Amino acid sequence: MKNKLVAILFLFSFILIAAKVGNDGNIGASQGLEYYKIELSSFIRSTQMLQKAIGKISEDSSSIKNAKKSLLQCRRDYKRVECFLTYFFPSETGFYNAAPKTEVEEPELELVEPMGLQYIEALLFEENPHLSKIKLIEQAEILTSSVQDVPSLLYNFKINDAQMMQSLRLELIRWSTLSIAGFDAPLLKSSMREISEASASMRRVIKPYSDQKPLHGARVDALLVQSIIYLHNHLDFDTFNRMDYLLNYALPLQKEMGLLTNDLKLEADSSGFVNYNADNIYQPDALKGFGQQQKHSKKESRLAKLGKKLFFDAALSGNLKVSCASCHQKENYFTDLKVRSSALIRDSILQRNTPTLFYAAMQHSQFWDGRAQNLDAQVHDVIFNHLEMGGSKHLISKNILSKKQYKTVFAELFAPARTPGMNELATAISAYIKTLAPMNSAFDGALAGNKRSMTAQQVEGFNLFMGKAQCGTCHFPPLFSGLAPPLFDRSELEILGTTKNDDFTKAELDLDEGRYKIYKIHFYKGAFKTPTVRNAAKTFPYMHNGNFSSLEKVVEFYNLGGGKGLGLDVPDQTLSSTPLKLSPKETASIVSFMEALTDHYK
Repeated sequence: MKNKLVAILFLFSFILIAAKVGNDGNIGASQGLEYYKIELSSFIRSTQMLQKAIGKISEDSSSIKNAKKSLLQCRRDYKRVECFLTYFFPSETGFYNAAPKTEVEEPELELVEPMGLQYIEALLFEENPHLSKIKLIEQAEILTSSVQDVPSLLYNFKINDAQMMQSLRLELIRWSTLSIAGFDAPLLKSSMREISEASASMRRVIKPYSDQKPLHGARVDALLVQSIIYLHNHLDFDTFNRMDYLLNYALPLQKEMGLLTNDLKLEADSSGFVNYNADNIYQPDALKGFGQQQKHSKKESRLAKLGKKLFFDAALSGNLKVSCASCHQKENYFTDLKVRSSALIRDSILQRNTPTLFYAAMQHSQFWDGRAQNLDAQVHDVIFNHLEMGGSKHLISKNILSKKQYKTVFAELFAPARTPGMNELATAISAYIKTLAPMNSAFDGALAGNKRSMTAQQVEGFNLFMGKAQCGTCHFPPLFSGLAPPLFDRSELEILGTTKNDDFTKAELDLDEGRYKIYKIHFYKGAFKTPTVRNAAKTFPYMHNGNFSSLEKVVEFYNLGGGKGLGLDVPDQTLSSTPLKLSPKETASIVSFMEALTDHYK
């Protein structure tokens, strides 16, 4: 009798669980999909309304105002489904909110013309938008017709709970890196309202999952509600306190969402560069796949130790006098504080400034022009470059690989599977460089909860950096480099119109063509990789040519709108040429924040 009772209770429990999970075997994926279908209908309607408003544009300022109003509504409706569309249909729907500039898709080298909501925004904010009416109508038609095709993509479309939760977690990363910076609406400055709309949408989608696990589910819901209230009360883009939002809402929400996901046993896709086991995206271990893990295996530690020894060994060079550390000096945060380093050829200098090696591993291309795809390729390039180290395979074999102090270690690490050679040497040096990612600055301390870690001026500088000054739209957190969230799967280049020197009253365009030397595409002329701002206070001088003497001069250059803003001929400049109108006090605060990005490194 007892066994029968147990069996009945078990069966009853199973039925209850099955009812909660749903007829199709998932918790909330099917419900979420149906919700997104409804929201997509709203987005389709708002694109149609935007198209009508654009069709009525004239010289009358009220027509422009109405078009901007329609664009705002269209963006809000898009934000309610962005999480879903960008995760499940990135190629089909990616251009809805694409960059307002021509981009080059590598490795195919295909040109992608500007289109979508961001491009419409840029056109509407021109001095005379009515003169671009034909372009605007064309963009509105493309957007409307393509959005109307989305329902056909959803025919018989299936998703699972793990995918749904991962899409939501990526959305949280998007809010706390791109959205707070106004990345995709720099002129409308509508980000706070848009995050609020997306938060409300997420609350609907997450509910079935929250109901399954009340402990963390209730916390997620409470944080979303509190976040929405906070955003509604602080809609002004320029004065929005991003530090407050991150510490009290966005980052706790990421942590609780992770705990809820774990409780539900919904494992995220482990491929890619996001470590979903980290509490939030600003944690030192939030990114993975770059070899910079905080805890290494014994073999990895030995490899890095070997790489460090090689890094400081001048026997790598042709004249036995130059090591990697000659230019990347440890005491100077792995730079040499020179405008440009001396070359091996007498009385000559290298073409570009020596960048820091901190966080160098955490990017998808190396060198200012991005010509090397990884660190190993960079090591090869530098060692064999006749201007930098002038090494040769023969000399390296003789002076490094044949030496007992190295030969034994190489054999232990690589033999018998691999015969130690230049590739193994480069791998070892790369392993050392990968350890140079401390992430222990005052800023990191503040994000970890230390309220005394940053000064009030530095916090204000962070808010300006990520807001009015628009620095965060290219120097993406958490590395404040060109490593682009939320997937961190690409490193971006920008065309700034950099000048020959930092006397902007006599501005002359620097003639270095950057990535154009690698690929003869005019959209690459003057394009350089966006470096990390971490440790920038210790790695002067600045820019690819090393001709900007201080951080104040760097901020002034951006404040003036880059080369184009200075009146120079930079037709493909990706930096906005509109002056930022930063006050001296605001400039000082931004510089102070960048000083707070200095790592504590011995």
